[in-house]
Amino acid sequence: MRKSLGDPVAEDLRFVLKSVVGEEHVIEMHPNRSSNYCCGGGGGFLQATAYTAQRRQYGKRKFDQIMATNADYCVAPCHNCHSQIHDLAHHYKGGFKTIHLWTLICLSLGILGENEQMYL
Repeated sequence: MRKSLGDPVAEDLRFVLKSVVGEEHVIEMHPNRSSNYCCGGGGGFLQATAYTAQRRQYGKRKFDQIMATNADYCVAPCHNCHSQIHDLAHHYKGGFKTIHLWTLICLSLGILGENEQMYL
């Protein structure tokens, strides 16, 4: 999504995020939007368990980018990104939690399921 759909979709996602958590709580990574770094979990790489070390090594750049924000949470719009970033945070001992964008949307609507509360 980052490269294929570009900045207009990135702006739409930022609008949603800022609407549910408040603009003052959003910390941008740099670079961002269509120039942002890939997490390394997409395209089936996350499920290719024989390449876990390589996936984590590739994702270290994204981990470092997240750590530079000093944020408590990293919001991920897709399942592969969420799983990869969550794994990177655990593996490299990051001090942030990873949360799905849809979890924040559900929370803002008051319809967050019990199984989703673990991400908060």
